[in-house]
Amino acid sequence: MQRGDSLNSPFVPFSPNPSIQQGTPTSTPPLKHTLSSSTSSNLRYSSSRKSIYDRHLNRSQRSELSKASFAFLFGEMVQYAQKRVNGITDLEKKLNLHGYSIGQRLLELLLWREGRGAKRETRILGILQFITTTVYRSIFNKPADGLEKSRDNEDEYMLIDNDPMVNSYISVPKEMSQLNCAAFVAGIIEAVLDGCLFPGRVTAHSVPTEQLPAKTVFLIKFDESVIERESVLG
Repeated sequence: MQRGDSLNSPFVPFSPNPSIQQGTPTSTPPLKHTLSSSTSSNLRYSSSRKSIYDRHLNRSQRSELSKASFAFLFGEMVQYAQKRVNGITDLEKKLNLHGYSIGQRLLELLLWREGRGAKRETRILGILQFITTTVYRSIFNKPADGLEKSRDNEDEYMLIDNDPMVNSYISVPKEMSQLNCAAFVAGIIEAVLDGCLFPGRVTAHSVPTEQLPAKTVFLIKFDESVIERESVLG
């Protein structure tokens, strides 16, 4: 087909620009002109044109979040997870998974803040003390209330929290009395252990007493490889 025949052809190449359909040459408009005014108006920045991702990670090291804000966000997360499970066990697993993702990021942040002075724990007692003090304090602004070793099983340890903050603003109905939303915290602990090469399983169990009705025990069961390594180092 000759060039002149293409002008008389009934088939016109498709183009979203009507001027090209008529054969009038045009140039591609700049990208900023293709954005609608409604889209650009929804983008909000601070006066310094910086977002939270531009802040230095050490700036928020000692900052605190109000309990009301945390309670609202955590309550919404529990309700969201509850609508997508079939029972209490599935709900606790879902909360555990949410906590696990938080724990992975928290460990990375804590190690980055410690910098070159970060110590790699190789013993079980050392990593558990790191969790009960550094990790727990960075989340709840207080250390854990206790740490015990099981008398019956060598691979089991118990981290104790007499009043988990995640349960403070959760109203559990009677038919779900076995639910413990501290499974979220168990996921955080499990992620930190896995990230430090101490694989295991962490579950949350309610152990109420007259003085401590909200007492929770986090049962940590280490993998067999961890126990074997501990015996070699010991």
